[in-house]
Amino acid sequence: MSTAQAESGRTITTDIPARLDRLPWSRWHWTIVIGLGTVWILDGLEVTVVGNIAPRLSEPGSGLPISSSQVTGMAAALYVAGACVGALFWGRLTDRWGRKKLFMITLAVYLAATALTAVSFHTWWFFLFRFLTGFGIGGEYAAINSAIDELIPAQYRGRVDLMINGSFWLGAVGGALLSIVALNTSIFPADVGWRLTFALGAVLALVILLVRRHVPESPRWLLIHGRDEEAERIVSSIEEKVEAERGEPLPPAEGEITIRQRESVTFMEIARTVFAKYRRRATLGFALFIGQAFLYNAITFGFGAILTRFFDVPSGHTGYYFAVIAVGNFMGPLLLGKLFDTVGRRVMISSTYLLSGLLLFGTAWLFDRGSLSATTMTACWCVVLFFASAGASSAYLTVSEVFPMETRAMSIAFFYALGTAAGGISGPLLFANLTETGKVGDTVLAFQIGAGLMCAAGLVAAFLAVRAERRSLEDIARPLSAVAKSAAEGARSATAGTPGATGTTGS
Repeated sequence: MSTAQAESGRTITTDIPARLDRLPWSRWHWTIVIGLGTVWILDGLEVTVVGNIAPRLSEPGSGLPISSSQVTGMAAALYVAGACVGALFWGRLTDRWGRKKLFMITLAVYLAATALTAVSFHTWWFFLFRFLTGFGIGGEYAAINSAIDELIPAQYRGRVDLMINGSFWLGAVGGALLSIVALNTSIFPADVGWRLTFALGAVLALVILLVRRHVPESPRWLLIHGRDEEAERIVSSIEEKVEAERGEPLPPAEGEITIRQRESVTFMEIARTVFAKYRRRATLGFALFIGQAFLYNAITFGFGAILTRFFDVPSGHTGYYFAVIAVGNFMGPLLLGKLFDTVGRRVMISSTYLLSGLLLFGTAWLFDRGSLSATTMTACWCVVLFFASAGASSAYLTVSEVFPMETRAMSIAFFYALGTAAGGISGPLLFANLTETGKVGDTVLAFQIGAGLMCAAGLVAAFLAVRAERRSLEDIARPLSAVAKSAAEGARSATAGTPGATGTTGS
């Protein structure tokens, strides 16, 4: 790695991105997956527990004066609103302060908020800490997806990103099964069991916080922010671990990039980059997030209410059904993820969105005809969400890899916040009102709206999705700090010709 001093900042030429991308899969990469990806398990636990305990919270003796529709409607909307605000707030700081600092802070916020949810004594308290729990989770989306994409080699990035985002549903399985135990009044009193589910979330967050300490800062972020020596130490350490595991030296990295280091990027520059230079990609991001956010936040929040209202499933048994569809959700990204790196982003993103939307239309038609039972309804949902989960996870993958390095976390936050606000805040409120009526036609309408938006997003992806498979992040979207080749050569020549100036060369 060579360095030179330019008038507007320090200029460096480095092969660190190429060295990260050429790494074979190793145990070190699994530590990244475990340290960063496990937070989605917590998110899945949170959302599922709330959906499944809604009927119990509304019963006398729960300890809270709250209705089922308030839990699946207002509380759900506040959780999502908190996530949107948190994404924007923490996303900006993630690009300024670094990935590691923020994914430690945001997890700590989540831990405190969910622990305080467990001791809720009034409706307003429950609402407040549902918002703050979402506030912490929203920041996680920006910090974690940025770090994952910048640390995982290009040839594995798609499947790993999908698998990690899809691990939300492992938490959903745990939350569903946990709610069965927690809602069993022969084991826990009605006002205690649901509190223990939130307390468990806090305990798990503490364990993850301890594991996450060993995840390094993104070397790509360090390079741009003037900490190239630290970036070199981290990458060299990773290479040593991988070589020791393989028992042979790594092949040489191919490709260098020259960047002019900088401390921050202005909001105006971010807006100009995203909405002017990459406006087609911005349109794609909005479409993908709005489609998946409405389907998931509007419908899965109320799944337990559908089972109890239309199929007479006891409130303490809804967790069994949700556990089944949660498994289907996780299997989608797990089994289809590799295809996003081989078949390609455009084909897989558009097909998963379109298939899930069309299958949801079919489910709505069968439900309207009265042809479904609780079991067959769950089976239909398994199939729909097998494809929808892979598509939804690809939305996060897309916005985290198609914009420049300096705007990555903020771009994730922005598209997540606006897309989720459109579908994730209005969705739960609308869907809670529709299911509250007890009319089949109203619930069918909610299904059809979600299906229509998924299909529309799939069509947008068919035309606008970026072929990012197996490509370096710097190749997909050139960093704003990147220096043109001629300028970089000029800067190095100027340094070499200046008395007393030195250039440094590293591995």
